[in-house]
Amino acid sequence: MRIVIAEDDPLLREGLALLLRAEALDVVATADTADKVLEAIDEHEPDVAILDVRMPPTHTDEGVRAAVEARRRRPGLAVLVLSAYVEQTFATELLTGGVSGLGYLLKERVGRVEQFLDALHRVASGGTAIDPEVVAQLFTRSRQDTRLERLSPREREVLALMAEGLGNSAIAGRLFVTDGAVHKHIRSIFAKLDLSPADQVDRRVAAVLHYLENARSRA
Repeated sequence: MRIVIAEDDPLLREGLALLLRAEALDVVATADTADKVLEAIDEHEPDVAILDVRMPPTHTDEGVRAAVEARRRRPGLAVLVLSAYVEQTFATELLTGGVSGLGYLLKERVGRVEQFLDALHRVASGGTAIDPEVVAQLFTRSRQDTRLERLSPREREVLALMAEGLGNSAIAGRLFVTDGAVHKHIRSIFAKLDLSPADQVDRRVAAVLHYLENARSRA
């Protein structure tokens, strides 16, 4: 896995690089500005880009804009965005291009090494890794959707964990229920969101996209 890191805090930037290299991952470049990271992505063609939301010169949304531009320039590039706190507008802006190979984590997750590495590998494999705090806020905004209102509280919990990128076994472990219970909840979610098995789509992806798209439309 070839990785580019963009972070203007030198301690965090070098700490991330050391952590990933210790895991035998190939950090091909680091950068402290959005412009530099885009140059590095063009030059090194990495598999994953890890970017801070706020970078010079204005420390507002340079990282998000760089992430969107990087995915435009290099389709299929996995992007993991780090933020000091939940910035809902930026999170939903990232979702405009779809959720495949996309992660949005709070920086505090980096200190939880196993969780961070799990999220990184999920994103690199084309999956999703959205911070639970981000998911919670997006879900709050999407509660007005009539189909989402059909879901029970437990089904909302399951769909939120699906949106984080967790598989059935991981969801079961998080909720302390059986895999079979999770499977039943997901079948019910599909039914309540009018997702038919006859549809030529991945219903799991469609359910998550419906949830995230609705949240984005209200951002």
